[in-house]
Amino acid sequence: MFQRLGLRTREGLIALGVVLSVNALGALPAVFAGADTNWIDRPWFYPPEILFPIVWTLLFTLMGVALFIVWRHGTDQRSVRVALGTFAVQFALNLAWTPVFFGLQRADLGLIVIGMLWVAIGTTIVMFSRVSRIAAALLVPYLAWVSFAVVLNYAIYATG
Repeated sequence: MFQRLGLRTREGLIALGVVLSVNALGALPAVFAGADTNWIDRPWFYPPEILFPIVWTLLFTLMGVALFIVWRHGTDQRSVRVALGTFAVQFALNLAWTPVFFGLQRADLGLIVIGMLWVAIGTTIVMFSRVSRIAAALLVPYLAWVSFAVVLNYAIYATG
């Protein structure tokens, strides 16, 4: 099965493990902090609730594939280590946003975290592009969604 993708079975299993791990870790903040939206004064462009888990599953999957591609280039290379480090920073910011925004119900602090996340994603894309343009391209939808989320977060903050 993995051979069709140009991967040996071991590499394919690692890739699958990375993708599943990124999805599992990405879902944890919502499990623990919740995602209660009853306190939010929703702007007119607030998407349907069902869209969020669908989009985030897709984005975490793309992140996992991109992460695997970069890792596969070898951690003995400085560019790979830097790219992996920037990924870790942006992922930590991603994980921090949900407890801040939903858990604390602080759109103001959420806006700060998501602004930092946006910068960190852009930096990660640049660092990934130095290793693999494909890996970098896989993160572009993530940056686009977080760009929308920044606007949404700001609109919620401004009306709150």
